[in-house]
Amino acid sequence: MNRRLAVTLAGLAILVMACTAGPARSSPSVDSLPLTVFGAASLKGALDRVKPAWEAAHPGSVLTISTDSSAALETQIEQGAPADVLLSADTSNPNKLVGEGLADGNPVSFAGNVLTIVVPADNPARIASPADLARRGLKIIAAGDDVPITTYALRVVANLAKSTDDPSAFEVAYAANVVSREDNVRAVVAKIELGEGDAGIVYATDAKASAKVATIAIPAEANVPATYAGVVVKSSAHSATAHALLSWLAGPDGQAILASFGFQPPPAG
Repeated sequence: MNRRLAVTLAGLAILVMACTAGPARSSPSVDSLPLTVFGAASLKGALDRVKPAWEAAHPGSVLTISTDSSAALETQIEQGAPADVLLSADTSNPNKLVGEGLADGNPVSFAGNVLTIVVPADNPARIASPADLARRGLKIIAAGDDVPITTYALRVVANLAKSTDDPSAFEVAYAANVVSREDNVRAVVAKIELGEGDAGIVYATDAKASAKVATIAIPAEANVPATYAGVVVKSSAHSATAHALLSWLAGPDGQAILASFGFQPPPAG
């Protein structure tokens, strides 16, 4: 075989191999990878809207969403639950993951909220103002000690107490009126809807989402801002996608969805 024929045959062999190999497979886009999102119970309605919006904007991506109290979700992550992102109703639980070395990066604040008092729609206890929360015999539904709404609610109660003649007595009376501790804020609202309690302090967004409760406004000077923050879990196999989701939530598209459910931009600072 002469040299020219050998070169020609080698070229043909390379061409055949290239044709039969087919096009090279490209790696999936960072934004198209699946994510498991752990979200605060108060975010459920908004996250139900976030899921299809994110998936439509990122073809191939699937969000699996689980909601509960932020503290319960943080504990599950500590125990090895397979989550990519924690979306918390506070900054404490994301910062706890950071402190334990279980987070990839710092928390990102993405929403704000305020508190209100909810009562059954017919308000059988005839609650007229926040001062009535200390009325003897009132049945208050609250959340567990570790649930973010409880921390915020106790700050509100302390602020309300300052306007009374005996702040300590007001706080003691409020605590004595608590007849039930629920797993999360949505469970608090559910019990008020059923008439199993006279009042509860919840997020304004949860009150807005229910047609079965009425609200008693908390004075602005006594209310407290709630900051919602998210963090990527260090064990996530799709951390780049998880960070992209946090950025999307904090951006125009995510903020528009959150605003439609009554959430505010995250408080400054």
